Amino acid sequence: QVQLVESGGALVESGGSLNLSCSAIGIVVSYSTMNWYRQAPGKERELVATIRSGGTQTYADSVKGRFTISRDNVKDTVSLQMNSLKPEDTAVYYCNANRVRLPPIYDYWGRGTQVTVSS
Repeated sequence: QVQLVESGGALVESGGSLNLSCSAIGIVVSYSTMNWYRQAPGKERELVATIRSGGTQTYADSVKGRFTISRDNVKDTVSLQMNSLKPEDTAVYYCNANRVRLPPIYDYWGRGTQVTVSS
């Protein structure tokens, strides 16, 4: 059974840092496109950062230069290092793993971890 388990969310002051982690069970992260999404209250879920199987990383404009996505192929984990946090970064952060071009095809989600940034 596939599971994505996020951890690392917390309450932090503006300007602070957090490192979120996503542990994958049942899939190989290096074979997947791994994404971090976030959803703030009353807003749609938005894509924050992506790391593709080849290692390419992309970021939402709102987090470029502040967030870094990385992958540990041995531990099958994906991390999101968040620096210079702002109150508008407050959201539930979700880990997503998908594979859409070659079988097996899948799209899995974690349950999320809460990040709250106080002003």
